[in-house]
Amino acid sequence: MKSVNAVTLLGNVTNDPELKTIDGGQSVCSFGLATNRFWKDSKGDRQTQAEFHNLVIWGKLGEFANEHVTKGKPLYIEGHLKTGSWKNDQGTMMHRTEVIVDNLILLGVKDKSPEVEQKESELVAA
Repeated sequence: MKSVNAVTLLGNVTNDPELKTIDGGQSVCSFGLATNRFWKDSKGDRQTQAEFHNLVIWGKLGEFANEHVTKGKPLYIEGHLKTGSWKNDQGTMMHRTEVIVDNLILLGVKDKSPEVEQKESELVAA
C-alpha cells in the first residue's frame, strides 16, 4: 500500500531561527511556525485555533533560512513529518514531531536584494 508523508504550511514565524553545525560540518536550522484554523461553530460564531509547528531545515536551505527568516514574518513551507523519541532525566519517554522542510518561500513585503533572489533561485535549482 502506498502512503504519503507531506506537509504544506502557510503561517508566521514564532521565533528567530537558530543555526547549528553538527558533527561532520552539516548545518541545521530550527525555529517555530504558527498557523491558524478558522471555522464557524454550531451557533454561527467564528472560531479560531492556533497550532504551533517545530521546523527543521538542513544544509544550504537552512543557512538561507537563518539569514533571511525573522520572527513574525509570513512563510510558506513544504516538507515532511519526523517524530523522534528519547527518555528524559526522569526516565519518562518523550516524543517530538518536527516538520523537516524541503522547500520554503519568503512571503510578505518584498525587501529582497538581488543577492537574496539569486540565492533563492540557486537553492530551488539544487
